[in-house]
Amino acid sequence: MKSTREDTYNPSPEFRMRMVASEDDVDQLGHISNIAYVRWIQDVAVSHSDAVGFTQADYERVGAIFVVRKHTIEYLQSAFGSEELILCTHIAWWRAAVTERRTQVLRASDESVLVEAATLWALVSTTSGRPRRISPELEAAFYSPSR
Repeated sequence: MKSTREDTYNPSPEFRMRMVASEDDVDQLGHISNIAYVRWIQDVAVSHSDAVGFTQADYERVGAIFVVRKHTIEYLQSAFGSEELILCTHIAWWRAAVTERRTQVLRASDESVLVEAATLWALVSTTSGRPRRISPELEAAFYSPSR
């Protein structure tokens, strides 16, 4: 399928971030809580954007910010407090004002997949809250080498 600016299905390069699960993220069942995974999915998205040079200040400059429209998360294996993890993410596709980001949480010791997630993000105006078309500048940042 030929890709166009309206409908771009060219995945971005993968971004990886290592972290250690906190004991504060452990739930009553003794493993990492679902809330922690949702927070990490957002944290790695922000870190990815920062790494490609689109920081909070840049979003303020263009007057738009990404907000979550939908999370789909599949929990495959449990993680535990003090465990080292790798968060992997990339942009799967872009379309007008919406993008889908895919994220995996891996156990660092063997890189087994613990969680797979897909998140729909919408770019919205910081003044009106209405959708804003994703600019070629913003999209291109995710295909450039990290600064």
